[in-house]
Amino acid sequence: MDERVRFVVDYLSGAFTMVELCGRYGVSRPTGYQIIGRYEADGAAGLAPRSRRPHSHPQATPAELTEAIVALRQKHPDWGPVKLLDRLRMQAPDRPWPAPSTAGTLLKARGLITGRRRRRPVGPSPRPLTAMSEPNGVWTIDFKGEFRTRDADWCYPLTVMDGCTRYLLACRALAHPRSVPTRAVLEKVFREYGLPQRIRSDNGVPFAGPTSLARLSRLSVWWVRLGIVPELIQPGCPAQNGRHERMHRTLKRRTARPPAGNRAAQQRRFVAFRREYNDERPHAALGALTPSMLYVPSARALPAVLPAVTYPGHFEVRRVLPNGGVKWRSRHVNVSYVLTGEDVGLEEIDDGRWAVYFGPVRLGTFDERVGRIHPTGRLHGGRSPAPPASADGR
Repeated sequence: MDERVRFVVDYLSGAFTMVELCGRYGVSRPTGYQIIGRYEADGAAGLAPRSRRPHSHPQATPAELTEAIVALRQKHPDWGPVKLLDRLRMQAPDRPWPAPSTAGTLLKARGLITGRRRRRPVGPSPRPLTAMSEPNGVWTIDFKGEFRTRDADWCYPLTVMDGCTRYLLACRALAHPRSVPTRAVLEKVFREYGLPQRIRSDNGVPFAGPTSLARLSRLSVWWVRLGIVPELIQPGCPAQNGRHERMHRTLKRRTARPPAGNRAAQQRRFVAFRREYNDERPHAALGALTPSMLYVPSARALPAVLPAVTYPGHFEVRRVLPNGGVKWRSRHVNVSYVLTGEDVGLEEIDDGRWAVYFGPVRLGTFDERVGRIHPTGRLHGGRSPAPPASADGR
């Protein structure tokens, strides 16, 4: 402002030509004439800096669309611009919704988007697991980290999800992560949605046994009886169950920060979250569709009577005794207490060596010379060299 005033004063003094004056102040002649023109039109006030903002914005997002984006963001504060626009296009496909970058700029201007720490990318699993290519092919199950509700009671959120469609089948607030309440939740899910082919979990209880062969637990033994193959990820590799872990991150942010007053109130939050997650929240991996648009229940119904595990005719079949072992030619061979009362099958693979199965799950290799079963290692989803029939006879 001071420079412009001195420029005008020197111009009015007549001591300099416009060319000399502009050279002295380091401006172009058009700029010099512009300064003098503004002074002659508006006096000293015309020398004040003026906004360069355009008078009109032909490409600006209409106000009603901006307000719709802002309102949806306020309703779903964890949805990003892409997800917000996917949902709005579902509701009003004919409206000229802006690009996600524009929506992000609008939300930042309203203070509705803040910076987020970038996460280090996680590489692919070193061991490929079963592909989640069809509904009910693979379900995933896990307990979200426990926390206390405001009345100081513990809450263990149990979640079950269809891996292919991301459909959240169950989200229950349990008092502890034990086998009996977990099985009760799964029975209800099985009655409503049928049976999956496989269930993938981590290596924690009650999904896996810490010391049993193939890390079977009483819960996973029940799955095998139903014709469901248990599938464990590698210990310490939650990325192998990445879809479920990502859902858990959203679940915690939306329902447990802060926690509800008691477990019943927390369960009401879980019910509302499940409804939103399945029916309202578009998923980028699903082509901006919601899980409920793609999920269909399984054609395999929960049987009224638990079917027996059957094996091919050339297998030796033994019943696991209450002491956790089987009788083998007058010898006791230890198997596992979790298989008490169940039938295991043995297939001869070499002279004095037998592959031991429980349903489709290979437990290990029995060596007659030492009288013990050598475990196969981690339970995985791969097929065995000569898999026996499953619990439903297929």
